[in-house]
Amino acid sequence: MKIQLDDGIDDYPVIKDLKDFDPQSGTLLERLSFNYRWVIMLGCLLLTIASGYMMSKLVLNASFERMIPQSHPYIKNYLENKNEIKGLGNALYITVETTGNDIFDPQYLDLLMKITDEAFLIPGVDRAWVKSLWMAGVRWNEVTEEGFMGGPVMPPTYDGSEVSLNQLRTNIARADIVDKLVARDFKSSMVFLPLVDIDPNTGKPLDYSTLTDKVEEIRAKYEAEGQGKIKIHVTGFAKIVGNLIDGMKQMSIFFALAVLISTIVIYLYTRCIRSTFALIIVSVLAVVWQLGIISALGFELDPYQVLVPFLIFAIGASHGAQRMNGIMQDVGRGTHPIVAARYTFRRLFTAGLTAILADAVSFAVLMLIDIPVIRNLVMTASIGVMILVFSKLILLPVVLSYTGVSIKAAKRSLEADTKEAAGKGFAKIWNFFELFTEKKWAIGAIGASAVISVVAFIMAMGVQIGDVHPGAPEFWPDSVYNQDANYVNSHYGFSSDQFAVMVKTGPDGIIRYPTLVELDRLAWALKQVPSVQSVTTLADQLGKLTSGTYDGSPKWLTISPDQKVLDYAATRTIENNPDFVNADLSVTPVVAYLTDHKAQTLKDVAKVAEEFSKAHSDKDTQFLLAAGTSGIDAATNAVVEKTNRTMMLYVYAVVALLCFWTYKSWRATIVTLIPLVITSILCEAIMAQLGIGIKVATLPVIALGVGIGVDYALYLLAVQIVYQREGIPLAESYSKALRFTGKVVFLVGLTMAAAVVTWALSPIKFQADMGILLTFMFLWNLIGALILVPALSFFMLNDKHFKLAVDKEMKQTEIG
Repeated sequence: MKIQLDDGIDDYPVIKDLKDFDPQSGTLLERLSFNYRWVIMLGCLLLTIASGYMMSKLVLNASFERMIPQSHPYIKNYLENKNEIKGLGNALYITVETTGNDIFDPQYLDLLMKITDEAFLIPGVDRAWVKSLWMAGVRWNEVTEEGFMGGPVMPPTYDGSEVSLNQLRTNIARADIVDKLVARDFKSSMVFLPLVDIDPNTGKPLDYSTLTDKVEEIRAKYEAEGQGKIKIHVTGFAKIVGNLIDGMKQMSIFFALAVLISTIVIYLYTRCIRSTFALIIVSVLAVVWQLGIISALGFELDPYQVLVPFLIFAIGASHGAQRMNGIMQDVGRGTHPIVAARYTFRRLFTAGLTAILADAVSFAVLMLIDIPVIRNLVMTASIGVMILVFSKLILLPVVLSYTGVSIKAAKRSLEADTKEAAGKGFAKIWNFFELFTEKKWAIGAIGASAVISVVAFIMAMGVQIGDVHPGAPEFWPDSVYNQDANYVNSHYGFSSDQFAVMVKTGPDGIIRYPTLVELDRLAWALKQVPSVQSVTTLADQLGKLTSGTYDGSPKWLTISPDQKVLDYAATRTIENNPDFVNADLSVTPVVAYLTDHKAQTLKDVAKVAEEFSKAHSDKDTQFLLAAGTSGIDAATNAVVEKTNRTMMLYVYAVVALLCFWTYKSWRATIVTLIPLVITSILCEAIMAQLGIGIKVATLPVIALGVGIGVDYALYLLAVQIVYQREGIPLAESYSKALRFTGKVVFLVGLTMAAAVVTWALSPIKFQADMGILLTFMFLWNLIGALILVPALSFFMLNDKHFKLAVDKEMKQTEIG
């Protein structure tokens, strides 16, 4: 790629009068863009109106199934059997705590009944499987002289009297729901709400935002009605997603801040109000078009995709500044604004397209991750990148050809260049970076980088796949959700972190003695894992019923080899706990309740379960992993771990090809890639130190840091090589490159960082983490390019190398 420079005045003569310019000059694309400017502007106006209308219909939502890796064996097993095992998928837990002595209080129970009734009617609740003390499906069993007796836990004759309260207390003990539906200290009870993924009333995906709003209405209403006598805690995947969507709504504030900061940064650089606003408006339009198009295509915007509009704006604003710089230089020399815009189009179209392609690569490789939400992110980003090709490379020069730039600002820009040439202004900064073309400084920079890289690599070995902290890592530790989760985990014998192994046989096979023995063995194996709180199986339930059949004798608290006893116990279990086994007795879950869902916890449990499955599965009985929230997390972590390195290799491979196509030099390609590799290592080291795991939310950041970060070195090195190929020494070539693109490279880095640094204020922790990591990578890539490009060039692209290349070319010419 040949890059024309502003210094090439002969190639781009100063034309003050538009009559002296040939409108048919330039490429076909240039002629179409500028000779028919009014068509482009009219088309953009119509597109903006249509996109604005469609954007108003954009839905903020998330889907449980879109956030899991569909082709992973665990998930395939779960999806094939999810209709047979209720309560292990997407669910909501509303825990009602009393501030009094215990739950055996008429006022508490009255409020619990009202909460249950309202929660039962929330759209999206799978009502057949709702559990609460007030639900008739929650039953007790007892063996008396007359045989088995049972009924709903809540006495049918309950009237709030002391007698009925004592009866309720007895029924709770009989039903064995303490630590499950009732807290062990009897100060709270739970309303369990399993959810469907498709709302049966609308036929559309479950609206988590509406669901969360309904739950929060219930919380506010009944905490107020209770007058401080109850507290409500809400946990579960659905609540996490709902809170994320609420947090997304606040991102518009951060986007406005990003636009404001970027506007200030660009104005301080240009000192031209009209061109600054033209650039910002075009960059915002790119985001409006993107959101409007994805809405028109039927996509929803989920918490993970909210990253994309910020990046599209940042890329458009930061890289558009280079076009402004070129136009200001030409206008300052006296060139007509339209001619200046066309000159800039010619100079920077190919380089700009290469930069956008590098950005696109960082998005495209995310398709390797078999998680629908990430692939949706790629689709959204792809649309944004296609828009950028038009908005950044075509529309912005066209708009600037209309608005022009301030003559005063243009002359100020030339004066700044004159000052730099005289060693003033930015020249002092450039003089410092030019030192790295000298041997002593180059060795020092490379040596320091090597030491930093080794230390960072050792630190990066501590980075984990998946979640690092207990609670919901999407939120801050002191968030309402994590406080609610901590309460549930500390007062119940189970947690919302469930790892379930699905046991599958032929019809009636689950209640056969050999199968039940295997269930019991699996439960024992899982209980040996330190992070497992408890394990629940059908075998446990049958053992309790068998013991009850024999006057409650503890020696019968086991699995009876008598099939008739098992059949009878199974019948009673299905009546009272239908979620333990499916209708034809062919599928049952073995559920392990975990202390947390940290990456190592999931690995330990999955390892034990997999080993047991391999050793005990046969053609009649299969032990299938995995269901439950933690089972799905384990599958997601496995996919992230598998694709992490592969994804990065693809990113680097494609970026290397793009660099080679741009430079036509493998040496220059290596010089470009080394700073990126160091940045990637440093990023993982920071993640390890900040306790940020590699997961669905952070994996895109690492790839984007490479694909977008390459732009800095690309701008500098492409110009440097052009000068070197003209026979100019390395030090002077790098000096000219700095003076030509240095300020723009700084501007790109600062604008990109400004667009995402505001995320650090987000109430959503993973978005704050993404903002911190992206800000670091954008700024560090900037510093790395300014220091390591000249230092590495001293060894890889020195004057001797170019002299040999020129001599070789001359010999080949002579032979020809």
